[in-house]
Amino acid sequence: MPISPNQGSTAGGTTVTITGTNLANASSVHFGSKTATITANTPTSVTVTSPSGTGTVPVTVTTAAGTSNPLSFFYIGPPFKSSISPITGVTAGGNTVTINGTGLTTASAVHFGSATATPIVVNDGQLTVDVPAGTAPGPVSVTTAGGTNNGLTYTYVDAPTIGTLNPDSGVVTGGTVVTVTGTNLSTTQSVTFGGVAAPFSVISDTSLSVVTPPAPGGTPGAVDVAVTTTGGTATDAAAFTYVDGPGI
Repeated sequence: MPISPNQGSTAGGTTVTITGTNLANASSVHFGSKTATITANTPTSVTVTSPSGTGTVPVTVTTAAGTSNPLSFFYIGPPFKSSISPITGVTAGGNTVTINGTGLTTASAVHFGSATATPIVVNDGQLTVDVPAGTAPGPVSVTTAGGTNNGLTYTYVDAPTIGTLNPDSGVVTGGTVVTVTGTNLSTTQSVTFGGVAAPFSVISDTSLSVVTPPAPGGTPGAVDVAVTTTGGTATDAAAFTYVDGPGI
């Protein structure tokens, strides 16, 4: 006589179907000492809503002809989450985060606000999940056979944009102070000119002060400028031109 599922939340409320023979007109179904609510019954099955409980309990079906052999049902407590890393990512999603905690073995879904993703369970204390697309900071909840638990927050970060560079040219030896304007620049992690990292400081969410590095290869010409933030990378093609300095 199979039971499906054979595990559920300690809070109860799990829909459980018991299959077998001679089950018509079941008068009661017990989970240990507690009685479950019967929601459907046929000669070969009984569907019930599990009561609350803990540990492993025997499940029996009682009809006018007697009580069945017991089957085991395992109660699982709600998950506990202790940390999530990283805690921010791009609005387009797609990056992988790691969630640590306990009771994660039966995790079936991770919710980022209203968006849902399917996790990969590493072990009872850890899972990984690819973040779905989103917009605003929101709670992260994990759903397992034991229930759903909130308590962590994940923040979506908009991708940066580059507007203008002032000035947009400088000498091949570098050292030109350039103001880069754009949007979503407050979390800038790097700025490159032609793939070469440049020292920078964040003035505001719309402005950076950057000192140009020497031109790649020491040769004049136009190079791409790229700004990388926690929200992604923006590249402005051929945005800055290196020129030869004066000579006499």
